[in-house]
Amino acid sequence: MRLSVASGTMEAVSTPNPRRPVMPGNKLFESLPGAADPATVTEAAHRTAELLVRGVRKSEDAEVHARVVKLADEYGLDELAELWSDSPADSLPGALWRLYVLRSWVHANADEVSREFSTGRSYAEVHAVVAGVAEPPGPREVRDMVDAVLRGVATGDFATTLDRAAAFARIIATGRAHLADDGHDRVLSAAKLVETADQLQTAARAERAGQLW
Repeated sequence: MRLSVASGTMEAVSTPNPRRPVMPGNKLFESLPGAADPATVTEAAHRTAELLVRGVRKSEDAEVHARVVKLADEYGLDELAELWSDSPADSLPGALWRLYVLRSWVHANADEVSREFSTGRSYAEVHAVVAGVAEPPGPREVRDMVDAVLRGVATGDFATTLDRAAAFARIIATGRAHLADDGHDRVLSAAKLVETADQLQTAARAERAGQLW
């Protein structure tokens, strides 16, 4: 399964044959020791994800961490996200990929997302508290919220970051379902958002158990 952002919806797209991540270019791999050979993409995905979330835990990781952060600053998360895009949902890079797609989708569709959030929070008040969107939840507020969630990857408790993103996705799914007017496509996309929320919450539980890697 791959998550995609298209036509204002966030949905899971099944592909018959899982593809390798698109190669982001020689400069990226030259900056990641051990990742020049495409056969090491999975290892690189886990290593970059761990360094971004956990930080430097060993002195020998300091140089690699500096390079990863530099890549994120100079090339943007688009490049790094390609390393994570085919990772399982219950892995650290897979969880980062879903957070990244959620943020990209919100920024591309902020008006629609804010409308769906406003509707959904009336039916999911507990999730609204966890998500933490400012009042009133207009386009700017939902963008600010999802940006704050992503900042939590490096600066906050990662399990809490995942929980907030899951709660946000559930509220949007609830709002979308109530605004669907029996439209099959929108109901289906709402169900896919719930699936994404479930995956993020599962990842949060794994993180708290020390089992997310």
